[in-house]
Parts: sequence; structure tokens; C-alpha cells
Amino acid sequence: MTPLLFGIFQYIGPNGTVGSAWQHPRDESANFTKLSHWTALAKKFEDAKLDFLLLADSYGFPALEGELIEASVREGRGIPHGDPMPLISALAAVTERLGFILTTSTTVEPPAANARRFATLDHFTEGRIGWNIVTGSSGATAAALMGKELIAHDLRYDMAEDYVDVNLTLWEGSWEDDALVLDKESATYADPEKVHLVHHEGPYFRTDGILNLPPSPQRTPLLVQAGASGRGRAFAGRNAEAVFVGGGEPATVAANVAGIRESAVAAGRPADAIKILVGALFITAPTSAEAWAKHEEMLAMSTPEGAAAIYAGNTGVDLLALDPDRPIGQTTTEMGQSNLERYLGKDGKPAPLVRAVLENFRRTGINGSVFVGSPEEVVDQIQEFVEATGVDGFLIQPHMTPDTYDDLIELILPVLRERGLARHEYEGDTLRERMFPGGGPHLPESHRGYDFRIGRRQ
Repeated sequence: MTPLLFGIFQYIGPNGTVGSAWQHPRDESANFTKLSHWTALAKKFEDAKLDFLLLADSYGFPALEGELIEASVREGRGIPHGDPMPLISALAAVTERLGFILTTSTTVEPPAANARRFATLDHFTEGRIGWNIVTGSSGATAAALMGKELIAHDLRYDMAEDYVDVNLTLWEGSWEDDALVLDKESATYADPEKVHLVHHEGPYFRTDGILNLPPSPQRTPLLVQAGASGRGRAFAGRNAEAVFVGGGEPATVAANVAGIRESAVAAGRPADAIKILVGALFITAPTSAEAWAKHEEMLAMSTPEGAAAIYAGNTGVDLLALDPDRPIGQTTTEMGQSNLERYLGKDGKPAPLVRAVLENFRRTGINGSVFVGSPEEVVDQIQEFVEATGVDGFLIQPHMTPDTYDDLIELILPVLRERGLARHEYEGDTLRERMFPGGGPHLPESHRGYDFRIGRRQ
């Protein structure tokens, strides 16, 4: 088994992904408004040779029928939630190799603004930036906040295709590789013949102009996507270089992995052109008994009301308002389709009852897999999960900050490295080279974005 990829999942707020850990005496997540909190974490992750830090984001918040969900406010679940963009320059200044993946939506800001911001950050990080492309998270409240109507789920993906095309047009088509001259003797900053106005007229977005700064180390940031709905998989097959999938039953994860790889092939790309990472929480301690005690402590801070608030904010479905002894009757949503499909009957199996859905979500959170045990037991579980699903790595969720990370670094990583499942050192200068060792910093020819390069599009 080759070394796995390991990224960290965080958002700019308190708590981990299961429960309300901010209330614990050792938890420091309530310091999320302090820059020193984040720079310390970034340095910790880089010292451990972890691949990247993903910062989730959404303008939305848990609400139902126009009213805030009280448990969300009281427990700090989904409220508050800050903007990760201002963090990156500070984190880049205290690190040299750690990658950063940022989440932005294709339904909020104009695509040209998104392109310029990511290109700037790719320069400032010297090629360590990725874009987690989302079409909407907590979509109803985000749309209302921006004074817009909620866009239908599949239409959002149609719009996202066009949105990505605008970004690719600007990143790949504005400047030739050798356009930047910087010749002081001739007073030539750039060769005007090699800087080009670009034009894109799509069904939803248009742009006429240039990306107003020279190409960054990666040109296009690493393109990332999350979500396993049918339309999401098709989008990933065409665009994504990495996909984050929710955890849960290995058979379900394996089916999602197979579907994503099939989508890549259908788009004319190799099946392994997409790295797939699964969301997971590792609870460990020197002994199994101690680890399970930590797990029970975590669950004591995870209420059904708090879990229901997060589920409602993501899917629009209020579990507490449904008959607990019946399955979820709703099969589609214009919001988080993946977390609704997660609890529908599949492959001849009956759908779980609402009470079981709520309890599972209370215990496992939005990303779905929790591994508990001694370091050796957790690594055994990791190895079995990878063999059963074919995933390329894990997007690690926090429970307690920084305890979850300290346990990962001090207890789990040494065992992973002993078994050849984690790298000892960083490879590659850019985030793309880290994810695809042996490749270059730019989009490969197999990715459709390569054809946006100057001279390739007619």
C-alpha cells in the first residue's frame, strides 16, 4: 500500500465536527478569532509533514423557516463561522511546505474576483493553494443573506461548470509562460505581445479582460470538490483533481469512489486523475480503554438537538419534526443532497428510521467515519478501510483542539510511518506536485483546463 494523503479539516469557528467541545477545559477552539491560534496550528501541521489544511466556508447558517435554530446558537454548532481568506497570508508566512485549500462558492461572488484572489494567494504561498469548489453550503440561508433566491441543486452545478470555465480562461489564457520580462535596462516589465485579453461568453457568466497579474506557480490552483450526488460526481469527473467524500459504511464509500473514478473516465481522463479522500475522525490514546473513554466523553458533549441543527442547516430537513419511527420520506433537496442520500435505502437495504439517522449523525457528524482505539488499532482500521474502499487518504476532522491533532501526530503517525502508510518528508514544491508526485505544477494535459492555455483554444 502506497503512502496515503492526510489533510486537516477546519472551519473558522469553535468545536470539532461531533459535539460541542469548546466547553471542555482543555479545548482551545473558542480562540478561533485569534490569529495566534491558527499560526500555531499551521506550524504544528507542517512540523508533522501533513499535506494540507482545508478551511471550509459558507455564508449560510443553521435555520429553519426563516428562524435561527436555538441549539445552534446555544451550542456553537454552525454559528459562528468566519471567513478563512484573510488567514492565508499569515499562515503562509509561518510555513514553507504546508498546503492550503480554501472553499468558495460558485453562487456568491463574480468568477473574475475569485480568479484574481486565488491567483494572488498562489503567488503568496509559492504554489500551495487549492480551491474547494462548492455550489452552496447551507444554501437557503446563504442565498437569503445575499438577497438571492435559492438556486435548484442541479442548476447550481450547471452554473458551476460555466463559473469554472471563466476562472480557467483567466488563469490559463491571459499570460504566456514567458510574458514576464523584468528587464530594468530596457524598462520592460512584460512583453505586450504575450499578454492577451480573454473573452468568455457562457450561458451564465461572461468575462472580457485579463487576469491582472502574471501567472502564479500553479497557474490554476489545485481543483477540489466535495459531494457524492450524481450531478456532483459528473462535475468532479470533468473538473476535480481531488474529491472529498463522506465516510460511513465501507461499501457505500467504495461505491462513491467507483462512481467518481467512472466519471473521470467518462470525461476522457484516467481513473486515477482524481485523488479521493474520506472525512474521518480519529480518537486514540495509549490504550484502547483510554481511547473509548475519550469517545464517551465526546458523545457526552454531543446532543441530539445540536446534531439536528447541523443536519437541518446542511439539508433543510428537520429530523426533530419527523416521526422518529419512520424513514426520512424526503428523497431530494435543493441543499445538501449527499447528506440526504446518505440515509436513504440503497441496494435493496431498507432506509434507517429517523431516530437511527439522528443518533448516527450525533455520533459521527457530517463526514461520517469515526475510528476509535489504541494507535495500532486505529491504524488497523485505517488500513482495512483503505483496502475496502480504494480511497487515497483522509481528511481529518477535529474533536478537541489541539488534543485531537496531538494524538494524531504523537501516537498515530509513527505507526502509519512504520507501516509505510504515511510519508516521512514532503515531496514536491507545489500542492499539485504533492498530490501527484512526479507530475508538474500545472494542470496536466489530460485535464480539460489544459486546453484553456494560450494557443490551444480557437
